[in-house]
Amino acid sequence: MSVFLGFVVGVLAVRLFVGSGRELLSAPALLRPNHRGQGIPTAMGVLAVFAVVVVEGGRSLFASLGVGDAGTDLARVLVVTAVVGYGLLGLFDDLVGTQADHGFRGHLGALLQGRVTTGLVKIIGGVAIALVLVSASRGVVSGVRAESGARVIADALLVALAANLANLFDRAPGRAIKISVVAWIPIALIARNDVVGVAIAPVIGAFTGLLGDDLREHLMLGDTGANAMGAVLGLAVVLECGTATRTAVLVVLALLTFASELTSFSGVIDRVPVLRRLDELGRGA
Repeated sequence: MSVFLGFVVGVLAVRLFVGSGRELLSAPALLRPNHRGQGIPTAMGVLAVFAVVVVEGGRSLFASLGVGDAGTDLARVLVVTAVVGYGLLGLFDDLVGTQADHGFRGHLGALLQGRVTTGLVKIIGGVAIALVLVSASRGVVSGVRAESGARVIADALLVALAANLANLFDRAPGRAIKISVVAWIPIALIARNDVVGVAIAPVIGAFTGLLGDDLREHLMLGDTGANAMGAVLGLAVVLECGTATRTAVLVVLALLTFASELTSFSGVIDRVPVLRRLDELGRGA
């Protein structure tokens, strides 16, 4: 499977779920107020999670019958694990979380008061999943890569922070998907048709397939979708890039996360005309 084919299959798979799941999308348990106070279904990133699982399951089935690629490479297993793992953590937060505590400070403050928030569960669970993914990722592209314990921790933080950052951008229709696609482009150019590029293509395709509905405010990705999408992009950097690049990306993610505790990304975007126009592109169409 090529990157292009994987992307297209991801788009088609998620559109099949959207088209056949209209009744599911209207379930009262999923309705949440959006940025304008209108009730629309949240956690619909789960449709992309399902699409990725089905695509990879189908590919493995066909491979077992001698059609397509033989076997299931480690990169695909890691990507599916990231999508499902972070999707489940996000779904938990979407369905039972509250808006009372925000950011790392809010969740840690709640812990000091003796309360465990769904956001804190997501943070701890996200780091734990990232550690498993990074520890299992050695040698995906170019032989066994001997990593120190500090490097494994740094790469795990990269994945976890990428998942969190995508969620921080999911504050307006279509924004998280647009930014994630832009972030995917340099990764795709580096990876091309190698195992990592092919592994993440159906994921990006599946979320891109939800962009129109997200922009028209027919659904919200929720933490379910944003966390899974960001985690896969972070994992792709870990799998594909060298030590210096991974360190640079980690620093950028850490700085953006710190900045989010001090200011609103939405406010920054609204104050910069070019960013505001790009952010609003396609919205409400």
